Amino acid sequence: MTRHLRNLGIQFQISLPLDGEGYLGRECPSTDCERYFKIKPGTGLEGENLPVHCPYCGHKGPMDHFHTQSQINYVTSVVERKVQNAVVRDMKDMARDFNRQTRGSLLSLSMDVKSSPVRLHHYAERELETNVECGNCTLQYSVYGVFAFCPDCGQHNSLHILDKNLEVIEKMLVLATSTAEELAGKLIENALEDCVSAFDGFGRELCRVHAQKAADPAKAEKVSFQNLDGAKANVLSTFGIDLSACVTSDEWAAAVRGFQKRHLFAHKMGVVDEEYLAKTGDPNAVVGRKIRVDDSDVRAVLQVIRKVAKHLSENLVEDVA
Repeated sequence: MTRHLRNLGIQFQISLPLDGEGYLGRECPSTDCERYFKIKPGTGLEGENLPVHCPYCGHKGPMDHFHTQSQINYVTSVVERKVQNAVVRDMKDMARDFNRQTRGSLLSLSMDVKSSPVRLHHYAERELETNVECGNCTLQYSVYGVFAFCPDCGQHNSLHILDKNLEVIEKMLVLATSTAEELAGKLIENALEDCVSAFDGFGRELCRVHAQKAADPAKAEKVSFQNLDGAKANVLSTFGIDLSACVTSDEWAAAVRGFQKRHLFAHKMGVVDEEYLAKTGDPNAVVGRKIRVDDSDVRAVLQVIRKVAKHLSENLVEDVA
């Protein structure tokens, strides 16, 4: 009498709906995090029972631990409806048999089965701020903020984000070659500013992620990368890594000048002061006059940033491994 319920079995395979861009929501199971992110199924690593990494805190665990509460509610409602449908069908079979057996008897009885379907818990995945494709395993994922661990391979995306920012800066320099002189000058100044900002964001995030490996974790989380020589001294004292070890002394000096020129534009309207001369020894600069910056200054900074960022990232990740 419970044929439909038995046929239903005790295991269910239920597909979770994706959002309009093909992403699936996930939620960190760590009680210290519980933050929401999304992944695009079909991208990234292939294989069964692969672990998931939280992009925010790095927590690692089985895939089925990362379902969102909305997804759990949806699956539960689908299962409840399937069970209900099976039970109702079994009860209707019972009613049909009963009615057939009592038909034509002295006492006329009949059985009728009515039910209201279980309401499905529909939901929609949330909108996030940044879509990222992992440069290591090609997983496409979406997060709040910018920096994150890849949910598939666990690699932090700080170097990848920096590379993308530097590519945009190079496009600004190309644009500057085909525009009016005044606008070109402003584009170059902005490109220099963006170089320092991108490197500062990258460096701060990388130091934060690896702070527990530093001699002074609290200090490591506060390292600034807007002053190149200052960053070199702080990284050396906290992590034992020499940022300048991967470039020549001339390359380093050119990058220091570029960073200091950016400081003048940001805080002195581009006017040279004694501090700039003391830190750079720039023979072409005169106190009280505007500093000159051109395409070559920015490209010198770009070249050093790429080398230093890779050097720092490889050394910190190597230590973790």
